[in-house]
Amino acid sequence: MRSLYVGRSEAVAARMMGGEIVVISPEDSSLFTLNAVASCIWNSADGDSTLEQIVRNQVCAEFEVGFDAALEDAAAFVREGSQHGILQVSEQPLPRNPQVVLPTPETKL
Repeated sequence: MRSLYVGRSEAVAARMMGGEIVVISPEDSSLFTLNAVASCIWNSADGDSTLEQIVRNQVCAEFEVGFDAALEDAAAFVREGSQHGILQVSEQPLPRNPQVVLPTPETKL
C-alpha cells in the first residue's frame, strides 16, 4: 500500500452533536455520524499526515487495536469518505484546512 496523505474537505459541514461528530457531504448531502475511531481519524486528517501515521500515532495509541487491522479499517473509512467528498487523499501533503478540530466522542464500552 502506498502512503497517502489524508485531509478534511473544506466544503463539508461538521459539528459535534450529542457526543458524536456529524459530517454532511457536499457531493450528495449524505449525513455521516462518526464513531470514536472515525472521529479520531477525522480530527487527525490534517493533510500533513499519512494514513499510516494517523493509524500508528493516534488510532493505535488511543484504542486497543493492532496496526494491520486498524490500517485496513481506516483505509476503508478514508476510501468511502473520499468517494463522498468529505475527505481528500493525495500522494503529496495537502494544504492545511483551517476547519476546527472537534472533540472526540468518548468511547462507550
